[in-house]
Amino acid sequence: MRHPYGTFIIGILIAGLTACASTGTPNLPPESGGHGVVTGEYRIDVGDQVSINVWKNPELNISEPVRPDGKIAVHLVGDIAAAGKTPEQLADDVERELSSYIKDPNVTVILTGLAGQNYRSKIRVTGSVANIASLDYSQGMTVIDAILAAGGLSLYANGNKAKLHRQSESGIVTYDIRLKDILEKGIMTTNVQLMPGDVITVPESAF
Repeated sequence: MRHPYGTFIIGILIAGLTACASTGTPNLPPESGGHGVVTGEYRIDVGDQVSINVWKNPELNISEPVRPDGKIAVHLVGDIAAAGKTPEQLADDVERELSSYIKDPNVTVILTGLAGQNYRSKIRVTGSVANIASLDYSQGMTVIDAILAAGGLSLYANGNKAKLHRQSESGIVTYDIRLKDILEKGIMTTNVQLMPGDVITVPESAF
């Protein structure tokens, strides 16, 4: 006959191990900085709507789509190649060209629209959520924004075992997302900014 106290102790040990696993250091995407307002390595594509802002020189600001030849026209300097570059790289190029005309230009590049909201610009949320969703990417979108847009977690979701899957140059990279900590405890460590093409998967609890 199984001793009830033995079962009780085993239950405590399992709960303790689960708690320890959820409090370990999560695997998170690397932080990015600089001019680019889209985090990570998103590359500008033909048709993307690009907004270029030059600090203290509003007359040089522009907002236009990348032409089929991959270029945009910038005041004072003419055509600059944009397709295939990150927003940060484009900002650096514009600064370098403008430096011949104005002193110490400070340029910010913002992507206000991604080429027709095509396949790779979507954010997908699958698994144990209220509504499986394919969402248009928006600048600054975070994990919690995507989960709320999907209607939140289902009753049996194992939120702290959720994963973020992201395409990199070397293949798909998977990061830890602790949705229960975010939603119930306000712990925002894993509420990272999303990138176009990200996929969030939420498993069900084992019991």
